[in-house]
Amino acid sequence: MRVLVTGHEGYLGSVVVPHLIEAGHEVVGLDVGYYADCLIGPPPPRVSSVRMDLRDLGCADLRDLGVQAVVHLAALCNDPLGNLDADLTYAVNYRATVNLARAAKAAGVTRFLFSSSCSLYGSGGGDAPLDETAPFEPVTPYGESKILSEQAISSLADDDFSPVYLRNATAYGFSPRLRGDLVVNDLVGHALLTGEVRLLSDGKAWRPLVHVRDIAAAFLALLAAPRERVHNRAFNIGQTAENYLIRDVAELVREVVGGTVTCADGGGSDLRNYRVRCDRIATEIPEFRPEWTVRSGIGELAEAYDRYGLTLEDLTGPRHLRLGRIRELLAGGRLDASLRWTTLTGTQG
Repeated sequence: MRVLVTGHEGYLGSVVVPHLIEAGHEVVGLDVGYYADCLIGPPPPRVSSVRMDLRDLGCADLRDLGVQAVVHLAALCNDPLGNLDADLTYAVNYRATVNLARAAKAAGVTRFLFSSSCSLYGSGGGDAPLDETAPFEPVTPYGESKILSEQAISSLADDDFSPVYLRNATAYGFSPRLRGDLVVNDLVGHALLTGEVRLLSDGKAWRPLVHVRDIAAAFLALLAAPRERVHNRAFNIGQTAENYLIRDVAELVREVVGGTVTCADGGGSDLRNYRVRCDRIATEIPEFRPEWTVRSGIGELAEAYDRYGLTLEDLTGPRHLRLGRIRELLAGGRLDASLRWTTLTGTQG
């Protein structure tokens, strides 16, 4: 299948693309390029790609690319970045996403996989894991944008256009375009580089966690699954057993990597507090077989950080922090206030 991957130069896209290629798919990338040069370790394989802002994509562009499926990852991709400007979050994560889905449908795309998020459960709280029928309780524009997008894309579903919604748990794990602002990645980095397993909150919030490679495997499985099993349906992506209190994640990092668990001054409670149940994908898509646990992922991260010479400046500077990178590009005049490049290049080979 010829597959368009939006956001192919992001943290997740840099892992999804090799999975698709290994499975025999032909990949075309589309990315605005904010993080294109934020690499650590060997780069992911190059694919034919288009440098374009998602907000500018139209039906003619999709027809020219000639794709049969879309894996839509591109977004302003975490809660702090989403809070930078709520209007921009809705413009990119919601309105541009719905425009992409409409264009894809008009261009004859048959399978549309949307990278949603368990952030839409927000402050679900409580001890009972939430399944895909649970009410939404978002606490950020990012989480709200995912709800609005799912609802709008769902209205486009018909016999010829089959959307699927992947509600990813909080990701962790090594990627050539690392994110240091993800909780497990951050805790491991600080433990390794400073000897301090530094909690930024009181650690009492629940969070489902999933390795970035397992997310990539879920996209691959849902792309290949028979239509009747996935059409216009949402799937929590992860494993029910992999829900953790953040303070317990810190203890796991201490056990595997070493160091002392500390809490940042003023670290309070996190409003994002939820557990999720992943039974639907486990029982209905048996082709998806997650391989990672947080414990094994911590070891992988520590080994990769050491192998590729990660520094504290890498971990905490703009290179691997999404909000920091955007602020760096804004301060340098490379992006304008609407997060558009002041100069932009086109197609890449």
